[in-house]
Amino acid sequence: MPRPLIGITTYFDAARWGTWVREAAISPPAYAKAVDKAGGAPVLIPPLSLGAVDGYVRGLQGLILAGGVEVDPALYGEQWDERVDEPQPRRDRFETALAKAAIEADVPVLGVARGMHVLNVALGGSLIRWLPEAVHHDRHGQTAPHAIQVSVSSKVGKAIGDHIEVSTPHHQAVRRLGAGLMAVAWADDQIVEGVELQGHRFCVGVQWHPERGDDNRLVNALVEAALA
Repeated sequence: MPRPLIGITTYFDAARWGTWVREAAISPPAYAKAVDKAGGAPVLIPPLSLGAVDGYVRGLQGLILAGGVEVDPALYGEQWDERVDEPQPRRDRFETALAKAAIEADVPVLGVARGMHVLNVALGGSLIRWLPEAVHHDRHGQTAPHAIQVSVSSKVGKAIGDHIEVSTPHHQAVRRLGAGLMAVAWADDQIVEGVELQGHRFCVGVQWHPERGDDNRLVNALVEAALA
């Protein structure tokens, strides 16, 4: 059986090879390696023309919305907060359109960190722009591992169980859930750390990075859904 094609979103940034420094489509290799390990064929997707979105969705069997800088708050009606990195509007527009098209086509989707935020905003949700201010601590911004509780009846729970220890610093989080999304994982202060779309065969977002380390279960679940 051919390996399913799993798209991985990228971003443009300066890169060096040899004596050259040029703009390049960037993707940390952990995503492609995790997809390959799970039995999929990784396909890197640069954030170019919105006209290419439907073609990508028709050709792919699964999609990873990768991590990166925070989503432009203009997409959910708020102002940029200077405490976070400047947004990347071209990437934001492309990825929200790609997420919507994948959902409409019932293509399996895994949103990772920023990718979970893209998924939420694409469905009409909003974000907490500066999390330490909302929860009165900065534990979410630290690298120390913390426990996440997971709904065992969710697709995330079926893949990884009822809890997981993660280390994934972030300063934004889901505020209002997008249409059809439900929270399926939480930190100890009840900040949402995982979501999934009701009625979709596999549309999941998590705040942590399941492509890192040795635990590949969520990426395995995405590839399994792509094969179904």
